[in-house]
Amino acid sequence: MFGKIGLTILVAALLPAQSLDRIYKIFHDYPAKSCKSCLSLSPQSRDLPVEVFQVYELPLNVHQASLTKTERGYLLKLSLGNSTEHKMIGLRYSLASIDSRNKLQPLVSRTEGFSMPAYDSKTLTFKTPMKLNPKDGERLVLMVEQVISRESIWDVMKAKDALEAYARGDYSVVPTVLRVLNQVDAPPGDRGPIYFRRN
Repeated sequence: MFGKIGLTILVAALLPAQSLDRIYKIFHDYPAKSCKSCLSLSPQSRDLPVEVFQVYELPLNVHQASLTKTERGYLLKLSLGNSTEHKMIGLRYSLASIDSRNKLQPLVSRTEGFSMPAYDSKTLTFKTPMKLNPKDGERLVLMVEQVISRESIWDVMKAKDALEAYARGDYSVVPTVLRVLNQVDAPPGDRGPIYFRRN
């Protein structure tokens, strides 16, 4: 068995470039674990939590959101639930930061495509990276502004106003949702008649 001094020398030889956190875990777990198992400790999660501004009139609910750091940038991960009989094919979201003075700073507005059957739930990670520089003391908040099915599009009205009120701590501003026919993605037989107006 190694004494503490001998173990320190062994750790320094094996892990010259490792963090003090990992070395601490080796000491903390020794002798409950062997040094071999301590060397294979998994790295800490690099996910950043994201608050979700819920818009309850939308047919798609976001249960959880986070940002995963990669070499190319941050990837958005969402846990979604489809509460309708429609297959969902996309959404548009806005991501913003809220500083210590409750000031909202828009960061990203993006549309993403996916496929989600009726009454389904799933966790998705969108593959388009975001170049962000999160700062200490800031909160990240996400708001879904549009949901798309083949038949319909649900648009959040005055989304920016509602999000700015949320940042200030005013939860009384409830955004409304306008549902319109999807003239682009609907099958030809489901688009309904198109009317022209004479001038």
